[in-house]
Amino acid sequence: MAIAKVGTQAHGAAHEGDWATAIRQRRKALLQRLGMGAATAMIFSPLLGWPLSVAWVLGYFTIQALDVWVFSPINSGRAEQLTGLRWVAGWMMLTANAGFFGSLSIPMWLLGGPMGGICAVMLLSAGAIYSVINAPRSTSVMLMTASVQFLYLAATPVFMAIYGASTGFVTAAAIAVGVFITYCLSTWQRMNEARLAEGAARVEADQKRMDAERIMEGRSAFLAAIGHDLRTPISAILAGAAELERGAADTSARSQAQLITDAGFMMKALLDDLLDHAKLDAGHMTVDQVDFNLRELLNQTVRLWRGPARAKGLKLRVEGASCIPDSVRGDPMRLRQVLNNLISNAMKFTDTGSITLRLNAWAEEPGGHAVLIEVADTGPGMTADQLARLFTPFDQTIAGVSAVHGGTGLGLAISRQLVQLMDGRLTARSRPGSGARFTLSLHFQAGEAVAIPTPALDQQSRDAIARSLSGRRSAAAEQIAAPQPLYEAPPAPAQLVVEDVAAPEAEYADEEDEGRPMRVLVVDDHDINRRAIQLILQPLGCDIATAADGMAALKICEHTAFDLIFMDVRMPELDGRETTRRIRAGNGPNAGVPIIAVTADTAAEDIAACTAAGMTYFVPKPITPPMLLGAITHVMTMAQSDDVEAETVAA
Repeated sequence: MAIAKVGTQAHGAAHEGDWATAIRQRRKALLQRLGMGAATAMIFSPLLGWPLSVAWVLGYFTIQALDVWVFSPINSGRAEQLTGLRWVAGWMMLTANAGFFGSLSIPMWLLGGPMGGICAVMLLSAGAIYSVINAPRSTSVMLMTASVQFLYLAATPVFMAIYGASTGFVTAAAIAVGVFITYCLSTWQRMNEARLAEGAARVEADQKRMDAERIMEGRSAFLAAIGHDLRTPISAILAGAAELERGAADTSARSQAQLITDAGFMMKALLDDLLDHAKLDAGHMTVDQVDFNLRELLNQTVRLWRGPARAKGLKLRVEGASCIPDSVRGDPMRLRQVLNNLISNAMKFTDTGSITLRLNAWAEEPGGHAVLIEVADTGPGMTADQLARLFTPFDQTIAGVSAVHGGTGLGLAISRQLVQLMDGRLTARSRPGSGARFTLSLHFQAGEAVAIPTPALDQQSRDAIARSLSGRRSAAAEQIAAPQPLYEAPPAPAQLVVEDVAAPEAEYADEEDEGRPMRVLVVDDHDINRRAIQLILQPLGCDIATAADGMAALKICEHTAFDLIFMDVRMPELDGRETTRRIRAGNGPNAGVPIIAVTADTAAEDIAACTAAGMTYFVPKPITPPMLLGAITHVMTMAQSDDVEAETVAA
C-alpha cells in the first residue's frame, strides 16, 4: 500500500511543470556529477583498491548515460512529462543514480573500519546536500534522490555499534543524523520558498513593466492627439492676429495684435517643448544619420541670430570657425535645435555684453571628427545650487524666471537628452557675476560632400527667434521669420496671378486662363483651419475652394483644375496621404499639381511618408502667415524651375 501510495504521488508530481524544472536543473549539473564521481573514485582508491574504484566509476558513468537518455524528451524541451515505460524508467533512474553514488559508503565501512566510516559519512553528506540543491520546486524529485542518501546515513549508528562503539556514541550519532536530515529538508523548503517568491516577484515586475509601457504608450498617444488638436486653434490665433496687425488703423490696435501673436508663439513653443519631452521620456525620439555641411549649418545659425542679438544691443561673436570640418554625418535638425536652445537661453539671460560661440574640432581615429561648441554669455551667472538643477525638467532654477521670460524650463533638459541620443555631452559652467558657458561635445563621422546647403530657415529656428523676441517684437523682427515681399501686402488687396506655361492644347489650359487668379484648394476636416488659410490667402486675391475631407476633395478635383492644393494629413474616412495618392494615380487635371501637406506630425518618418505619398512640400501646424506664404513661394519657384528646364530640353 505504501509503495502504491508513493507511486501515485510520484505520478501526480510527474505531471507538474516543477518536476520538469527539477529534471532540467539536474541535467545542467551533469558535468558536476561526472567530475565528482571520478574524483571520489580516485580519492578513495588507496582505501578501496584500484579494481573496485575503476569498476565503481564505470558503473556510475553508465548510469549517467542512461539518465541522459531516459530524460532526453524533457531536457530537449519536447515534453514536460514522461509517459508509459519511460516514466517508470525515469523514477528508477533517479533512485539508481543516488543509490549507486551512496553505495560506495558500504565498502568504505567494511574495508576501512571506523576511519573509513568517517569518510563514508562525509561522502553521504555531500551527496545529500547535492540532491537538495539540484531538485528545485519538486518535492518528489528531492525525496527520490535525497532519501537514498538519508537511508545510507541512517546506517551510520548501526555500523558504529558493529565496531564496538558505546551506547552513548551510537545514540549521539543517531541524533546527529536526524538533525542533519531535518536541516537538509528545512533548507530545501526555504530555498523553494525563496525561488517561489523570486518567481512571483519577477512576474509582478514584468506585469508592472508592461503596465508602465502601456501607460507610456497611452500617454504618448494622448499627447500626440492633444498636440494635434491644440495646433488647430493656435493656427487660427496666429493667422487672425497677423491679419489684425496688417489691417490695424493705429498704433494701439497694432500693439494689441502683436500681443496676441506673441501669446500664440509662446503657446506653440510650450506645446512643442512638452511634446518633445514626452517623446524623449517614452524613448520614441530618434536621431538621423545623414551627410550635411557642418560649417554651413553653424554659419546659417549665427546669421539667423545676429538680428535678434542686435535688436537687444548684444554682440554675437564667433571664434575658431576655421577649424570646423565641412562634410560630416549626423542629425542636422537635432543639432540645430540644440544650438537654437543654447543661444536662445543665453540671449534670454544676457542684458548687456556679448554672446560668443567658441568652436574647436580635431580629427579622431579610426575616422571622423571631435567637435566642441561652447556658447558663452556675459549674463548674471549661476550659483552651484542653480547649476545642479539646471538640466532638471520644469525647473527654472531662479524664482520668477517663468514670469519674466516665459517658458517651461524644458529647453536645456531636452537639449541634454538630444545630445545624449547623438552620443555626445552637454555640460555647463558658471559663477555668479561671471556669465555662463555651455559646452557641447560631439563626435561626427566624416561625410560625403553635400552639394545642396542646409536650409537656412527651418521651423525650429523661426520658433526659437520668435520666442527670444517675445515682448519686443516689431515689424522688423517679424521680417526675420518671413520673406518680405510675401508678408507685407500692399494696402489694396493684390492678386497673385498665374501665368499658364502649359501647352496650349491641354484641356484645362486655354488662353482665357492667362492672368487669372491662382486657384487654391484647401482640404481640412477642421473648419477653423480652412478659415485660417483662407484668411491668409485672401489679400493675395486667390480663388479658394475648400473641402472638409478626402472624399470631398477627390470629387472637386475630378472637374476643377487647381494651381495648388493644401492637404491636411489627419482626416476621418480618407486621410490626406491616401487622398494625395489617388489624385496622383488618376488622370484628372490635378495629377501633377503641387500638394502641400499641412500637418502637426513633423517627425522625420512622418515627413518621409508624406513625400512617399506624392506630397510636394509640407507646412507644420500651427500655421502662420510667414510659413504658409513661404511654402507657396518655395513650391511655385520649384514649379517654374521645372518648367524652364523642360522647355530647355525640348528646345
